[in-house]
Amino acid sequence: MLQPYACSPAQSRGRRHAEAPAPTRSDFQRDRDRIVHSTAFRRLVYKTQVFLNHEGDLFRTRLTHSLEVAQLGRSIARTLGLNEDLVEAIALAHDLGHTPFGHAGQDALNECLLAAAPESGGFEHNLQSLRVVDKLEERYPDYDGLNLCFETREGILKHCSAANARRLEAREPGGVGRRFLERMQPSLEAQLCNLADEIAYNAHDVDDGVRSGLLSLEQLEEVPLFRRFLREALEKHPALKGRRLLFESIRRMLSEQVYDVLRATGRALAAAAPADVDAVRHARPLVLFSAAMSEEGVALKRFLRDNLYRHPQVADTTGRAKDVIRELFAAYQAEPPAALAIDGDLPRALADYIAGMTDRFALREHERLTGRRLFD
Repeated sequence: MLQPYACSPAQSRGRRHAEAPAPTRSDFQRDRDRIVHSTAFRRLVYKTQVFLNHEGDLFRTRLTHSLEVAQLGRSIARTLGLNEDLVEAIALAHDLGHTPFGHAGQDALNECLLAAAPESGGFEHNLQSLRVVDKLEERYPDYDGLNLCFETREGILKHCSAANARRLEAREPGGVGRRFLERMQPSLEAQLCNLADEIAYNAHDVDDGVRSGLLSLEQLEEVPLFRRFLREALEKHPALKGRRLLFESIRRMLSEQVYDVLRATGRALAAAAPADVDAVRHARPLVLFSAAMSEEGVALKRFLRDNLYRHPQVADTTGRAKDVIRELFAAYQAEPPAALAIDGDLPRALADYIAGMTDRFALREHERLTGRRLFD
């Protein structure tokens, strides 16, 4: 049962290329299925979340992260009366444009693209995810990309600079770039995916950080949000320790964040009383944490930044990963790969090619081109 402010496929703004409806699936279900069958989606299994693929088999990858975001998003959407299929499609596609080596790869590729073509606007992984589904996937005879619905594409484009939004608007007037120029909100389903993304990566980065040995439960007791649920777990299960204690603490933290979103969003929706999707776009953000939970979440993110993402071991890996990207870009500039389809814009074509690589393919290519192995 969808609420009136939820996105209904029957009222979708449609696809860029008209298609007959599927006989057994809604348009948003069809989008989800196209994403799952895409080449870019399969590549996520070997793309870094925080820890590189070779560092261990049990760390999150972009694929497992996307699945966790989808699971959280669906659960919240069902309770709020939002469109689960749209939430799932957005969640599964939101990282399709991510580079190998996570944010380190993105930063290096942005530097390379801006140096080679300052007018390009650089590299944004959200914009690249949109580019993947709009242009780079090659599956259908009549058009490039996956030809997804407007609402799915809008949700994929979580962030966008004003300059790139203007470029999008010039190519697609009134399209997915418009809201960034007019300071409007996306659908509630898109807002929900943004929050589910945050909930997922905070929780699994805690898990992966402890698994890696870079974080300890003793350190995490410094974080009010985690400490609260660690103590709850020990009150309920005094003998609990090790990984079971970690998992139980994370489980409780995840559950409370979900319930907090449901409560805070319920209050925001009741106060704003949006009549339809258009009213949502002109309101303030309506899918949100309570002020208290938001503050605790910021403290957790700050802790992860200082103790995990900037840990010397992670920083060393990050530095070498950036070298791989920079040196690949330089080598391909000097001699573009034969497999590369160039439509006159070599820097952008190189960015597309490198962003589409998995970690392990990028490392193999780097070693082939430079003769150096930067990771064991």
